[in-house]
Amino acid sequence: MEDVVLLDFWPSTFAMRVKIALAEKGIKYACKQEDLFNKSPLLLEMNPIHKKIPVLIHNGKPISESLIIVQYIDEVWNHQSTLLPSDPYQRSQALFWADYIDKKIYGGIGKRIWMGKEDQEEAKEELMQHLKTIEGELGDKLYFGGEKIGYVDVALVPITSWFYTYETCGNFSIEAGCPKLVAWAKRCKENESVSKTLPDSLDIYGYVVQLKKRLGLQ
Repeated sequence: MEDVVLLDFWPSTFAMRVKIALAEKGIKYACKQEDLFNKSPLLLEMNPIHKKIPVLIHNGKPISESLIIVQYIDEVWNHQSTLLPSDPYQRSQALFWADYIDKKIYGGIGKRIWMGKEDQEEAKEELMQHLKTIEGELGDKLYFGGEKIGYVDVALVPITSWFYTYETCGNFSIEAGCPKLVAWAKRCKENESVSKTLPDSLDIYGYVVQLKKRLGLQ
């Protein structure tokens, strides 16, 4: 029997990617919550370089960095629900857009919005610009993966659980600017792998309120 453990932190969009991928594959695993202000010896042992979650521990061997973990999951458990295309060109495009999402949408831009500092307006404009770019790539497809959830969908959809927090803290509407993308997010949530993984938006907002107090921001 395979031993699969995920070092997790429930509001983390990066960890959500891994949980969606595991759910798509039907893999049973143990989930261990981490306190990022007091990291466990296990986390420090399993990810000594970055000391960050998520870490997937498969039969005692650690894999770090969320997109690398998702790719690993897709390759190891390749019996069903393949996430990356088999065609080399289509695969390269999926990897390109996942990298774009990582760098442009996950790269600290949301934090600049919810922290509410002087660069908030600039951050909001940047986020909307990047979301519109990725919405253009979605086009009229049901999912980025075509007819079913794929690698790019898994890479992007977790951040939508933070949209309410961004909109509330930044006083703007993502749906107004990117209606197709928000419709795509709702479509993704019709899949059990996504609906059972993404936290409630109000829980994320509550977490951010408490975090801002802890950081002395309100």
